[in-house]
Amino acid sequence: MRIIAKRTLRAFWKRHPRAKGPLEAWHQEVDRADWATPSEVKTQFRSASVLQNNRVAFNIAGNHYRLVVKINYPYRIVYIRFVGTHTDYDTVDVTTI
Repeated sequence: MRIIAKRTLRAFWKRHPRAKGPLEAWHQEVDRADWATPSEVKTQFRSASVLQNNRVAFNIAGNHYRLVVKINYPYRIVYIRFVGTHTDYDTVDVTTI
């Protein structure tokens, strides 16, 4: 999968250094993935939540952080839409970000 944009992850882990290792691990795993459907995402990441509008929420660092992406399955592109703490996550509408 092609991931856009890693700089969003970097900016987040600069403020939350504990998130760096788990976010890098997520990035490496998704970079090697080849998802054609939401069910393939769930097979690889069982704790991921498949949301409306081709969005998926991932638990990061033992569920300390949340990462929301929008996936264009035909083109194999993952757009990072949000990364934050659970408190931050509760304040956004994940179906529109």
